[in-house]
Amino acid sequence: MSKYDVAVIGSGPGGYVAAIRCAQLGMKTALIEKYSSLGGTCLNVGCIPSKALLDSSHHYDDAVKHFEEHGIEIPGEVKVNLEKMIERKRSVVNQTVDGIKFLMNKNKIDVFEGLGSFKDETHIEVKKSEGETETIEAKNIIIATGSKPANLPFIKLDKERVITSTEALELKEIPKHLVIIGGGVIGLELGQVYMRLGAKVSVVEFMDSIIPTMDKALAKELTKSLKKQGMKFYVSHQVNSVERNGKEVVIKVKDKKDKEVEFKGDYCLVSVGRKPYTEGLNADAAGVKIDDRGRIEVNEQLQTSTKNIYAIGDVIKGPMLAHKASEEGTLVAEVIAGQKPHINYNLIPGVVYTWPEVAAVGKTEEQLKEEGVKYKEGKFPMRALGRSRASGDTDGFVKILSDEKTDEVLGVHMIGARTADLIAEAVVSMEFRASAEDISRMSHAHPTYAEAIKEAALAATDNRPIHS
Repeated sequence: MSKYDVAVIGSGPGGYVAAIRCAQLGMKTALIEKYSSLGGTCLNVGCIPSKALLDSSHHYDDAVKHFEEHGIEIPGEVKVNLEKMIERKRSVVNQTVDGIKFLMNKNKIDVFEGLGSFKDETHIEVKKSEGETETIEAKNIIIATGSKPANLPFIKLDKERVITSTEALELKEIPKHLVIIGGGVIGLELGQVYMRLGAKVSVVEFMDSIIPTMDKALAKELTKSLKKQGMKFYVSHQVNSVERNGKEVVIKVKDKKDKEVEFKGDYCLVSVGRKPYTEGLNADAAGVKIDDRGRIEVNEQLQTSTKNIYAIGDVIKGPMLAHKASEEGTLVAEVIAGQKPHINYNLIPGVVYTWPEVAAVGKTEEQLKEEGVKYKEGKFPMRALGRSRASGDTDGFVKILSDEKTDEVLGVHMIGARTADLIAEAVVSMEFRASAEDISRMSHAHPTYAEAIKEAALAATDNRPIHS
């Protein structure tokens, strides 16, 4: 029987990062993965493949717009080749997965392929696809089994016409009408992919706005921008039934006035969030407690009810984000090594990779009002930037919320070109408890999109932006 200091169950961003950090700290480490491909949801059917499709569709959309804006007839060779797009997406995924394999070898981490399940608190049985089993022993175990797409109880997912994000990444044709249930990150990103390629896209959302967990101002601006691009939105609509009839899917919903509305499309993407994945783990055998929402219970050090077993990522409470899982993987490795790391969960940024991109960190304006915190707001429009006008990306803004008395930055919310990258400046600033004035006094290169952050900080400091 193989013995290890640490065994990690699950090879997603949290799992493989935890394994690498444990190995760096001198621990003999094993990584157990159910599937033949490392990287979990993020690398295989999530973050990476969706961004590859978004990038390809963006290039196609730009090419079409270029011809249209210059009054040139679109050449016959400029057409959608979905098969090539999917092929490129697979290539990107394979390269990234191969990179994880390289890192496992480099750090001398033993990888076991198969379903890992607890026999007790220190022994894991690995069941291989051929039916063979192998047992390993570990002093410490990290559960990083991730999540899977959630569903509504009355919807039957046939994975052909009524699909999840996993199937949406592998379609054989461009939908004529894609109806998306759920106005969150995944649905909007994949909706924009197929809208750019010529599909009619309708988004049905139960809440009163899309991206409901983010600042309302971001939701309003993104709605306006995506509407201009052709996406249709139906907020405050409750889905009651989804039925497939041959190549047609019929979705019946109630609108805000309780009137029944019917949507017909050739594909329906069910994108109502994700849920923790613990199937086959046999957590009870190790005394690991799971709450009524399917999440593994942990303390501040991400320790489960069994002291030598930890859990990280989507399988525990908190936002289901790859970078959150990675930070938790590092934290747990260092806790096991006797160090004292920390994570500020208020400073885990959230991003929507549509175009314009949306990014945020810290408190929303709605949260500050609910908590009774007195704050100042500084806001600056992207259209006032020379760089935005030069690139034609004038939608969006940066909004900074700072404490009324101390001027400490409490939240930064932005929508526009490259905000997924720009949000890092806000995270660093808030990690060091910067004031809005601190940011306003830092030099920002010209012309850049980042100048909007400086201008918003000036607006929050003394209402003195230079360019608006």
